Amino acid sequence: MGHKNNSPIPFGQDDVEVLEHKTVYHGFFRVHKAKLRHRLFQGGWSAVMEREIVDRGHAVVVLPYDPERDAIVMLEQFRVAAVTALGGVARHADMEEGSPWLLELVAGMIDPGESELEVARREMAEEAGLNAEQLSFAMRYLSSPGGLTERISIYIAKVDASTAANYGGLATEHEDIRVSVVPRLQMMEWLHEGLIDNAATVIALQWLQLHRTELLAAWQCTNKE
Repeated sequence: MGHKNNSPIPFGQDDVEVLEHKTVYHGFFRVHKAKLRHRLFQGGWSAVMEREIVDRGHAVVVLPYDPERDAIVMLEQFRVAAVTALGGVARHADMEEGSPWLLELVAGMIDPGESELEVARREMAEEAGLNAEQLSFAMRYLSSPGGLTERISIYIAKVDASTAANYGGLATEHEDIRVSVVPRLQMMEWLHEGLIDNAATVIALQWLQLHRTELLAAWQCTNKE
């Protein structure tokens, strides 16, 4: 069926029939248009449907964690899609206005032929001036599978936060990044207060909170409470 072993989901890639597929836009992102159908839970096949899919490649996110200081190296940078005046769907009345400068983690797109670990190490150096003493895989997830192909892989890096740069990023990529070292408990408080406004950072912080004890054991560090 083409799905993961032990998965509770009965269907996989072989249960989708793509009848037509074409690229309708190719810029920084690609947009594909497809006609397809898929198997139904109650038997048979769906009607043929048309869907548009944004293909922006895949990405790696790294949470740089200093277990000696119990601190996380965080980045602040501008994100164009968070500017409300650029013609997107109007903000719902229930949503507070946010800043287009976001508190984030190290992240980068995977170039052709690159491994995830190569991306992680490259982006840590470029964005935060850091080298990882250890890199541990955490998890992967699809960003927005209703119409976006991107899958994000999260890693936790053991770092010495005192070596972090104050600023980072590549001018050729229009990056302007401020780097800060934030105590883990402060980050968790901001997370609890809803001040972290991007999915990858929320998910990585939650993963660290859930798995920190076993991670420190794997890194052979003292578990500070």
